[in-house]
Amino acid sequence: MAPARLFCLPYSGCGASMYRQWPSSVDGVEVCPVQLPGRENRMREPAHTTYQALADDLCEALRPYLDRPYALFGHCGSALAAYETAVRLVQRGCPAPTRLFVSSEVAPQDGPYGRFLGMNDDELADELRGLVAELGGTLEPSLLALYLGVLRNDVDMNKRYHVAEPVRLPCPVTAIGWTEDTGIEPSLMTGWPACGDTTFELLEGGHYRFIEAPADLLALLVADLAPTRSRTS
Repeated sequence: MAPARLFCLPYSGCGASMYRQWPSSVDGVEVCPVQLPGRENRMREPAHTTYQALADDLCEALRPYLDRPYALFGHCGSALAAYETAVRLVQRGCPAPTRLFVSSEVAPQDGPYGRFLGMNDDELADELRGLVAELGGTLEPSLLALYLGVLRNDVDMNKRYHVAEPVRLPCPVTAIGWTEDTGIEPSLMTGWPACGDTTFELLEGGHYRFIEAPADLLALLVADLAPTRSRTS
């Protein structure tokens, strides 16, 4: 039995399979990709239309798995979903995360922000093709419309997310920027301390490098959870 868990929320337009290049465990920490409604094998279920509603349901779904230390990870839009989920877990008396990891996303009070938000469907379709290529595959034309609908819903969910005053979490936050990220430049992530005691980390690579499960990212994510490691920074 793993001594700790890392829950990973999927990137916009994607399902849990986007983490297929990630190991199932790192230094004894179980890596747990989360499958959300309206994606992949849950495509027939209605997708959430707000991060708050997603967090409400995810909080209840995760309850049985909070019997050991855990952390939440989200990249880009899913970082906001991870934050809202952490808020719900704390408010409902669940054990707080050991740490919340937010990658390539502005703080809740600084959005909505992102290059996807102003794109039309043709431009989003091009982004989907590029993302699938990053995942090592190709997107069949017959599936493009289906996945485009998922991405459009996620983009619209981001557009609807407005937070004037974020809830400050009792757990620490790690805000991860990427040196070659032109979508969310690391300098735009400075608002996260309003959400909790925040550590900023800058890793090498572009917006999609996290998909490859780079060793520096994995080491960062499990540093507070793995029994064989301790955080030195």
